[in-house]
Amino acid sequence: MAKGYWIAHVNVHDAENYQRYVATAKPAFERFGARFLARGGAHEACEGRDWARNVVIEFPSLQAAHDCYHSPEYSAARAIRSQYAEAELLLVEGFD
Repeated sequence: MAKGYWIAHVNVHDAENYQRYVATAKPAFERFGARFLARGGAHEACEGRDWARNVVIEFPSLQAAHDCYHSPEYSAARAIRSQYAEAELLLVEGFD
């Protein structure tokens, strides 16, 4: 079965309060088997918009990635994140 991925681009406007999002999202990531492959760090914007923070999260499947995003736990985190950051997020199916 192909893995699933979140590819997120984020600009945080309030780093201190953004930590509330991080703490609230953690149970959803644990529940759905998330593994962070990239989480901020150095980057180079070659095309398109340059986001301050780029994140790649691996899940056991695209369904797990979908279920995590739409879970009650992550929905609560997303509501917090929207107050302190701007984001774009894609769910992407990997390949074997």
